[in-house]
Amino acid sequence: MKNVAILLNELKEAGVIADYAIFGAIAQMRYTEPVATLDADVLVILPEPSRIDSLSGIYKFCESRGYTPHGEAILVGRWPVQFIPAFSALTSEAVSEGEAGEIEGVTVRVVSAVYLAVIALSVGRAKDHLRIVSLLESGAVTRDSIQALADRHGLADRWTSFRRRYLDD
Repeated sequence: MKNVAILLNELKEAGVIADYAIFGAIAQMRYTEPVATLDADVLVILPEPSRIDSLSGIYKFCESRGYTPHGEAILVGRWPVQFIPAFSALTSEAVSEGEAGEIEGVTVRVVSAVYLAVIALSVGRAKDHLRIVSLLESGAVTRDSIQALADRHGLADRWTSFRRRYLDD
C-alpha cells in the first residue's frame, strides 16, 4: 500500500489530478475493524472532468511509472487501484474534506467516516448498509452526523428508511 500512497501524491504533485481521497473498504479500516477487500478505491478530482477520456492522464502517468492496467484498475504492486472521478456534490465534498492519514510513513488523504457512511447510504447496496452499521458500532460516526450530512445532500429519505430498517427497535 505504500506504493499506492506514493503514486497518489505524485499524481497530485504532477497536476494529473487536482485532489484525491481513498475511500471504500481501505478507508473504512481506518475507523473500524479490518475488512476483506481486493482493491483500493480512490475518489479523484480531475483538472478537466468533462473530457470523454477523463482517466487517460492517470493511465498514462501510471504506465510511465511501470504500473499497468488490470481490468478496471491499475495494478500497483499487488494492489489493483480503481480511480473513480467524483460523481456528485457529495463525493466532491468528501474529497475536499478528506483527512490526512498515513500508510507506512507516507501521508495519504482518506475520506472521513461520516462521508464514507453517507456515500454508502447514497449507493445503497447490502455491503454499503453493513459499512454504515460498522461505522456506527465503532463510534466513528453518530446518527446525528449522518443525518446532518444526508439532509444537506438530499438523502434524508434514504437515511430515514435505513434507520427504520436497521437501527430502530
